[in-house]
Amino acid sequence: MIKSIQHSSHTFHIPVMGTGFTIDTPLRVAEYGISSVISLVDDTLIEQMRKFHCEKANQPYEEIPNSNDDARALRITAYLNLMDCLIANRVKALQASPFEPGSRITRYFELLPDSPLRQAYHDMLATTDPQEKEQLRESLRSQAVPGSIDANIMTKLDRDKYRNGEKMDPEFADAMSALRGYANSTLNSSLVLSAGMNPRLYSYLTTFDDFFPDENGRIKKRIILKVSDYRSAIIQGKFLAKRGLWVSEYRIESGLNCGGHAFATKGELMGPILKECGLKRNELTEKLHPIYVKALKAANRTTVDQPLDVKVTVQGGIGTAEEADFLLQHYNVDGTGWCTPFMLVPEVANVDEEHLKKLAAATDKDVRLTDGSPLSILYWNLLNSSSEMARIGRIRDGKPGAPCPKKHAVTDTEFTKIPICTASRAYQKLKLEHLPSEGFSDAQLAVVKEDILARACICHELGGSVKIMHGIEPNATSTICCGPGITDFSKVASLEEMVGHIYGRLSLMTNPERPHMFIRELKLYIDNFRRETERYSLELSARAPKYFHEVRDNLFEGIEYYQHLANDFTGETQIKFLDDLKTLRDELEGIPTPNKDA
Repeated sequence: MIKSIQHSSHTFHIPVMGTGFTIDTPLRVAEYGISSVISLVDDTLIEQMRKFHCEKANQPYEEIPNSNDDARALRITAYLNLMDCLIANRVKALQASPFEPGSRITRYFELLPDSPLRQAYHDMLATTDPQEKEQLRESLRSQAVPGSIDANIMTKLDRDKYRNGEKMDPEFADAMSALRGYANSTLNSSLVLSAGMNPRLYSYLTTFDDFFPDENGRIKKRIILKVSDYRSAIIQGKFLAKRGLWVSEYRIESGLNCGGHAFATKGELMGPILKECGLKRNELTEKLHPIYVKALKAANRTTVDQPLDVKVTVQGGIGTAEEADFLLQHYNVDGTGWCTPFMLVPEVANVDEEHLKKLAAATDKDVRLTDGSPLSILYWNLLNSSSEMARIGRIRDGKPGAPCPKKHAVTDTEFTKIPICTASRAYQKLKLEHLPSEGFSDAQLAVVKEDILARACICHELGGSVKIMHGIEPNATSTICCGPGITDFSKVASLEEMVGHIYGRLSLMTNPERPHMFIRELKLYIDNFRRETERYSLELSARAPKYFHEVRDNLFEGIEYYQHLANDFTGETQIKFLDDLKTLRDELEGIPTPNKDA
């Protein structure tokens, strides 16, 4: 049996958004008990933000220059230590503030969900005895604990580093350096690993003591895996357990109904995935615990007799309090992640004024799942962002491709010995010149050319908004990686309003036609399935016919599961859910599927 997890003050967290949207979000929300995630991709931006916040807080700042071989890791450590220090000071000030309207500690407790802690706060307010009231206040002060300052490493972004044309040791690669930067910080928090397994990165975790239990069985730096399904959880969990590393949280994210990069499953949908994870949750821990203990003993490290705490959380496309409550109750998850809606909360996310207005006005025509990522992974894009306008302008001017100032996404060696980025001007010029020799038909050539030109600079331009806002680069262009759920909201909101929406105290929903999160995800998978079959018909897909039938079968199984699940809904919600489900079933049946024997 899994030990019960100690819940944080809130039942939701704020996932990572791009490289800059949540780069200092903990500084805005951690003191109120809300956990959030910083991206560790762009160390140049991180260094710029460290300078900005040092100056703002009257802290000393000494530049860590790029000429330092270990600049990336050192910059990350310095920035995270600054966040840790500044937030600790804010928490002390909050705990010392008076219980009066508008104070920071009052705000802390009024933001809370319905819970024993919130009830204790209301009991204190209702108490008339001065001595008892003061005792209750002191107790509440000690329970006003901060949210976690978590950090994210996208494991696929692990380019090797070169000096004078020579490859440096693996420890200086991007993901490896980011891990070292986090591990050497003072944080007591979690590292979120996303985008799949990176064996050398996962093995490198074992060189840092903070990821192992101390003499009291506590782990200072915990591991969160962002996974798409149970299979991914067990494979990665086992790999880490064999090295004496425990996964404290499995963060299940929708394959397509999310923001940023989208990692589509083979048609497995969120509902069935959550059901399987719920059924096998104890099994996961029971399988991994003995492997974990054996590895700890072999490494002469502190062992733990009982399985450590494990959380299962879910994120991707959640839009209403009803959906969040259903996930918490029906699937017994420990929390939910809310991402895209917070892009309309200036107190939380860094979105410049121009793009805040565009997000508030966004419709389905403005937000698309594209081939915009140079990593050849589907990617959500706001189509009228300044970055997209600049990309289209360069194509119109006959100069496709972006400058490549940071090179975090360099992966291609088709034309060069040292990898370059497929969104770069250098690559696109070479590739477009080479296309005529590749023997494509006119129909194929049009699609391939569109794919090449769609690639956008994301490692640099995802930080555009925050640089504009803080005067770091006033003329920066911004990539906006919101998910499709942005179309359900049109109001720029305060932190109180968005938290109130999450907990059902009010509604910020402005799209009366919004589908249920499960329905929207299913629609996205069907649209993607159609797109892939069309590419197959043009002989532009490396997929085998078997793949298409597997995806189709999984989608139909998901639809059948949802038909039964609808019994747990009532009234108009149930009627609309079933109507939408039938429409999508008919749509799926009408998509031609490659011959299995082809």
